[in-house]
Amino acid sequence: MISQITGKLISLNEGFVIIELSGLGLKVNMSTSAIRNFKLNEIISLVTHMHVREDALDLFGFINESGKKLFLMLISISGIGPKLGMTILSGIEPEKLKNCIIAGDVKTLTSISGVGAKTAKRIIIELKDKFSKVDDENLGFNDDKNSEIINNILNALISLGYSEIESKKVIEKLSLLNSDQNNKRIETLIKEALDLLNA
Repeated sequence: MISQITGKLISLNEGFVIIELSGLGLKVNMSTSAIRNFKLNEIISLVTHMHVREDALDLFGFINESGKKLFLMLISISGIGPKLGMTILSGIEPEKLKNCIIAGDVKTLTSISGVGAKTAKRIIIELKDKFSKVDDENLGFNDDKNSEIINNILNALISLGYSEIESKKVIEKLSLLNSDQNNKRIETLIKEALDLLNA
């Protein structure tokens, strides 16, 4: 099974991207919110899940392991296939989804395209205990505080037009594992990253 890929992004589409890998163009299904993080012709790395059916092999991509874990939790629920699982991830941020499930917020869940009241209730019943009893680290929403900060800075820099590669290099220079850096506001860290990029 393909669990991760790294390659050149050669096509951005509604619901999927195409990544060039060793001369092959691989179609990778992704949420629209995840796709917005990328730009054409950049080298990207994705965590992936291959869904096998009798008549097809579909590859689903995620920015990090957290997104993949949430996707797998969703499609483990009866009545939710990969297509609907990806639609849900496109319609609501992971942290907000988690909070809705814990709160039993059927109304917000049914505002997502393709999710009816029965499906929303099924999601809550199946996942509420998991989200309530297990901490965030084990669920994978925030692998740890550092990874959340790094992802936020990386997304901010990419949205400002910097490539993923140069953004990651400057983030390494920030030494986020240093406890003093870890306690800074995200806005301050982004400003410091920009200062390094424009130095």
